[in-house]
Amino acid sequence: MGGAELLLGGVAGLAALSVVVKARAGARRAKLAAEITRVGTSPASLLGRVVGMAVVIVGVQWLVVTHSTNRTLVCVVLGLPALVVAYTLTKATTVTQIRPSSPPQVRGRR
Repeated sequence: MGGAELLLGGVAGLAALSVVVKARAGARRAKLAAEITRVGTSPASLLGRVVGMAVVIVGVQWLVVTHSTNRTLVCVVLGLPALVVAYTLTKATTVTQIRPSSPPQVRGRR
């Protein structure tokens, strides 16, 4: 084996090692993102978002109802949010099982 073959073999080995390290780091980041998402859906956080969106929807509805003479526009502005809310409440009330997240696995050398 020549020096060039050893060099290329070493570079290929380092490239393979870096791919493995990147894949493991990506998996850790994905687990962390999933945990952040799970924590971000706490009831207090959801309540704040729901109230904020309700204020926006009511404000737009109030503007359209008080300033528009177009009946079709008024019906759409009042009916569309009602459909979205009905769909969301139906999905929320049909949850049949809540699974708690599992604790992280501890791996050690043996």
